[in-house]
Amino acid sequence: MEQLPLLTLMIFLPLLGALTILLIKNDPLSVSQNARGVALLTSVTTFILSLVVLSYFKLSLSDFQLVEKYAWIPKFSLNYCVGVDGISLVFILLTTFLMPIAILASWNVIIVKVKEYMITFLVLETLIIGSFCALDLVLFYIFFEAVLIPMYLIIGIWGGKDRIHAAFKFFLFTLSGSVFMLIAILVIYGEIGTIDLVEAYHYTFSGEKQYWLWAAFFIGFAVKIPMWPVHTWLPNAHVEAPTAGSVILAAILLKMGGYGFLRFSLPLFPEASQFFAPYVFGLSMIAVVYASLVALVQEDMKKLVAYSSIAHMGFVTFGIFTFTEQGVKGALFQMISHGVISAGLFLCVGILYNRVHSREIIRYAGLRSRMPHFAFMFMICILGSIGLPGTSGFVGELLVLVASFEKSGWMSLFIGSGIVLSATYALWLYKRIMLGKLTYKSLEKLNDLILIEKLYLFPIVASIIFLGIYPKPIFTLTETAIERVIAPFYAKLKLEGQL
Repeated sequence: MEQLPLLTLMIFLPLLGALTILLIKNDPLSVSQNARGVALLTSVTTFILSLVVLSYFKLSLSDFQLVEKYAWIPKFSLNYCVGVDGISLVFILLTTFLMPIAILASWNVIIVKVKEYMITFLVLETLIIGSFCALDLVLFYIFFEAVLIPMYLIIGIWGGKDRIHAAFKFFLFTLSGSVFMLIAILVIYGEIGTIDLVEAYHYTFSGEKQYWLWAAFFIGFAVKIPMWPVHTWLPNAHVEAPTAGSVILAAILLKMGGYGFLRFSLPLFPEASQFFAPYVFGLSMIAVVYASLVALVQEDMKKLVAYSSIAHMGFVTFGIFTFTEQGVKGALFQMISHGVISAGLFLCVGILYNRVHSREIIRYAGLRSRMPHFAFMFMICILGSIGLPGTSGFVGELLVLVASFEKSGWMSLFIGSGIVLSATYALWLYKRIMLGKLTYKSLEKLNDLILIEKLYLFPIVASIIFLGIYPKPIFTLTETAIERVIAPFYAKLKLEGQL
């Protein structure tokens, strides 16, 4: 098995599933069910294959593993080079875990152009996994940018009333940010004569050039994560996207920005990262407080969850740029935790919307009496979002808070206020929707969760509780890779006598 190109198989298996769906005859009686079945089978198989990759991953090694390298365009030193370390592998597992859930969530909801929808989702999965595996800068850029196309289609074709505007805004914001990163990649190639990431790690860029390159990469990743003030595309994209699209957008695509900081910004440009860290802290604190306050006044459930994502990503960017073990571990865990929790929240909002066809909070009240199973699962997602001890949201936020306190007491106060504000808007949302008396007759006919909804919500809820009680697997998987990322910063502090 170790001799097989496991990563290539994992990357392109969803694409093979998409091609299989493409070949399904357009029989009106069976095409939709066949497309759904092939998509689900493909995504589940990809998840199993990611577990096989995990089984061959050696925790004691800090280098990239299962590396595959093939000449692509030798004249320009372009190679197809893929590999994984603990950081990339944990995001791959998150992706392959959530994709079957997203397809199940679309099962009875998407009834128009089902074949095309499933093809788009499987292509999206290939591009996301490829982004996390790529060890060649150009290959990464191709995967990273190509992700925009299927997500643009998902929003623009299967989204809400204002889907075209939201899709264009999403596409233009993220594409424009990444143009700077492409320029930086070309500069790196001209500087060192290669775009192999591992080789680039061993090259030290000169001071001024390092600052410009860091800024170019930062713009691309900041838009993707998204940081304040380049966050404005996110609420519209979430509101107009179908439920499964919002799940993948919040749970995985946003994390590609944080992954980029850890994979490129910190290892390639350590001096510039330290120089710009105070500015990142400032933007992160603004994001946490501002987005939380905006979430408080939202009347649309999806917009509230979208702004909460911006606030939680503020914790991530702050933790990464502390360059400490607690901060980086907390940020990474927060990304995985938020991926699961945000997926659960958007799925819950989607379940309500499918029944009432409204996302306005004012249209709901007292649903706990009609939907007790849903009320329980929704509560777990809410508690995870506010970081209650015993849920996955607590672990990452606590570590980032500890790291922020080591940097500055007043900065930890700003970051900590985000936890208080998140409890305010999240619990208030739950109270208005689930508690009290049924005030609308239309809600009296609502049914509790059906079997398929339980099938895709239960793994989410179980993961929130499991990772909250036992976070060790994530820390164990990512420990050596994180140590490699922060090693230059610790070495510099020792040289300066601060350690």
